[in-house]
Amino acid sequence: MDARYPEECREVGLTCESCTETSARELASACPGLRGKMVGQLFVQIYTHSSCARMHGHFTRAYAAAAFVPLRAIAATA
Repeated sequence: MDARYPEECREVGLTCESCTETSARELASACPGLRGKMVGQLFVQIYTHSSCARMHGHFTRAYAAAAFVPLRAIAATA
């Protein structure tokens, strides 16, 4: 059965923002200094459901904040 996103996430107390921020912080902790294209590719691999796609920019910004990387540095390589 296909998951019902984001309804199932909300049922367990997750918002799209909190979900992507948490994942982005974990990614930044494990892999600091990634370039924009790689951050974007990892987002797509982590969030495979189409309803998550709108959170791409939020994920990128959260990664940049957590990795202490200027957003313009990520955007320049995207």
